[in-house]
Amino acid sequence: MQALIFDVDGTLADTETAHLHAFNAAFAEARLDWCWNEALYMRLLKVAGGKERLLHYWRMVEGEEAGGAQALKAVDALHALKTRHYTERMRGNGLPLRPGIARLIDEANAAGIRVAIATTTTLANLDALLQPHFGAHWRTRFAAIGDAGTTHAKKPAPDVYHDVLEQLGLPAAACLAFEDSENGLLAARGARVPVIVTPTAYTSRDCFDGALAVLPHLGDPHTPLEQTVRGESLRWVDLPVVRRWHRDAVHGVNAAAPMPLNASTQ
Repeated sequence: MQALIFDVDGTLADTETAHLHAFNAAFAEARLDWCWNEALYMRLLKVAGGKERLLHYWRMVEGEEAGGAQALKAVDALHALKTRHYTERMRGNGLPLRPGIARLIDEANAAGIRVAIATTTTLANLDALLQPHFGAHWRTRFAAIGDAGTTHAKKPAPDVYHDVLEQLGLPAAACLAFEDSENGLLAARGARVPVIVTPTAYTSRDCFDGALAVLPHLGDPHTPLEQTVRGESLRWVDLPVVRRWHRDAVHGVNAAAPMPLNASTQ
């Protein structure tokens, strides 16, 4: 195992509520009568990418207008408003990283294991989320970054993983991915990268067949897992644990992964 590849939204941090509020703030600023609630947003998350999600919804409610020649320009403008609201919210309040994320990244950096990002979000959103945790030079912590601007096809297409693997100069079997959603799992597996899944309340009902493990978070001394995963009694997932799981995946060792957890366990 030579690299860990992390999704961002829902994986590094539980960002989806902040994104939902930013979308609704953009709708209000643009004087649209749209308002997404959590149940609707959970369904819309099946569409990866903010612009793609906006266009999908527009086609749902106003199919004729959404097919017009100016639709893509309108979506670009609306998404720019949403990004501004999101980045302002992040820089004003910030969001904690999910348990175990900062610790595992530190462990990997110390051990010479490269860390990468494979996401459908924008670089502006990445900067707003990660700068409070890793400082202005946060990008130096990551050996490769694949984001919304680096590939055209969004998850569940594997394109962003192929891009990150090319940046790293590594085969898929030398890497391990971390995702929170079915789309992310499919993208990583489509690139033949083994995957650990940590769902959120928004993705807990997704199908995670084929994941190495499905668990509520990676755990920390102050937020332990206290559960059995792949036959191991764990308090948190550290670098030796993911090395073992990765080795099992590469060598085709089957171990029972837990079923996806429901929202009440998040």
